[in-house]
Amino acid sequence: MKLSKLYLLLALPIMAGISSCSKEKSSVTGWDYNDPKNGGFEVTKYQGQETGPGLVYIQGGTFVMGNTEQDVMYEYHNVPRRATVSSYYMDETEIANVHYREYLYWMVRVFGNDFPDVVKKALPDTLVWRDELAYNEPYVEYYFRHPAYDFYPVVGVNWLQANDFASWRSDRVNERILVDKGVLAENPSQVGSDNFNTESYLIGQYEGAAGKRPVKDLNPNGTGTRHVRLEDGIMLPKYRLPTEAEWEYAALGLIGNQPNGGEERITDRRIYPWNGTSTRYPKSGMWQGEFLANFKRGRGDNMGVAGKLNDNADVTAPVKSYMPNDFGLYNMAGNVNEWVLDVYRPMTTIDADDFRTFRGNVFMTKVLDADGNPVEKDSLGHIQYREVTQEESANRRNYRRGDVRNFEDGDEVSNVDYKFGQSSLIDDNVRVYKGGSWKDRAYFLSPGNRRYLDQTLSTDDLGFRCAMDRVGSPSGNYMKGGKGGNNFPKEKGKRKMKG
Repeated sequence: MKLSKLYLLLALPIMAGISSCSKEKSSVTGWDYNDPKNGGFEVTKYQGQETGPGLVYIQGGTFVMGNTEQDVMYEYHNVPRRATVSSYYMDETEIANVHYREYLYWMVRVFGNDFPDVVKKALPDTLVWRDELAYNEPYVEYYFRHPAYDFYPVVGVNWLQANDFASWRSDRVNERILVDKGVLAENPSQVGSDNFNTESYLIGQYEGAAGKRPVKDLNPNGTGTRHVRLEDGIMLPKYRLPTEAEWEYAALGLIGNQPNGGEERITDRRIYPWNGTSTRYPKSGMWQGEFLANFKRGRGDNMGVAGKLNDNADVTAPVKSYMPNDFGLYNMAGNVNEWVLDVYRPMTTIDADDFRTFRGNVFMTKVLDADGNPVEKDSLGHIQYREVTQEESANRRNYRRGDVRNFEDGDEVSNVDYKFGQSSLIDDNVRVYKGGSWKDRAYFLSPGNRRYLDQTLSTDDLGFRCAMDRVGSPSGNYMKGGKGGNNFPKEKGKRKMKG
């Protein structure tokens, strides 16, 4: 057999690409799925969500959110209450300097010539290391770019920059998936608006370089091949910052306190991401007495005494230092504080929903042209959005305006008027951060504790990690028995009733 014919035979099943070739019948119409003879409606045999690069699967559930330490400031803004979070994914570690430099390198390559301000906007603030009464210039010069600190957590990144990084990461991961599938070819020459963006690709505003294994279009009136669709289940959901509830749930790692076999019973709350009240490893053996996190033990004590440094870190430590918690997450206490998605309000903990609790929604919708189609992507390659108006929300029961950051925040009841810089340090742009850092005392290592900072500001002890939604079943790969809901097998010997 000639090589060309052999290649064709081998390529044929691949050219079908992502489309399923199975001919299952619709349970409501009886028509075959995935059959071009009857119109080609496609239904994918979904194998379950893949775990994206850097992520750890966090099975959701109910937990007691809020203070586990005493409220030393008597603020009463974090009272314990039960909440539920859905299953999701969380970064195993904090985002490191090398990860953020990878982002900047791509930004310079794609936008550097035409949009230098976009690159400048993404740069971390290395001057956060300066202190008027300390010699920290070496960190200003070396911490972000020297390879000695490659895998140390990035700092000097504000909340807006962290969100931009998460959006960039989403597109790079999905582009890599399509390249690996052969749908797209690698294209290092992307410049300006001609760069892969997940949303612009899905609505047909990005073509890219065609790969060798295009997706077959089963529509008999189609062109033979097509773009990957959301319905194919190939691309991953967006990377984003975790909500405060998700971050706190993941940090506590209470799955480690579930009795063997699972009894839906957790008898003890945790002060830290580990059991007990000590910040040292309690069990006998080679690790006994070792510090479990990077924090400031007391005034003037950042790392202990020479010969036996207690946490072995003067400022930050590598992102895979110390012992991971029971979800497998590193440094959910200490090292650097971490941004979360939420807008800060003292009363959020009382008023918030008990399912997927979050404050910070600004509902958006795509900008459409006169024909109802999305307008052309912007100069950076992004789909254009606008805030939902009050008129558009007038007939809705679940929301009445686009910006609901202030919803039921206590203003109307207590007559509080949040005027930033005048009577309060709180406004709609102040975000929550959690976790404690290398310069914090042990009190702030408790996942229940929360602080806030304006979203445009950054510090030398504040970094971030990303999260991702879990779609479908909350409990593992549904093709391996992890379907949503409890599924009972049919009892043997019972006959179906005749209709």
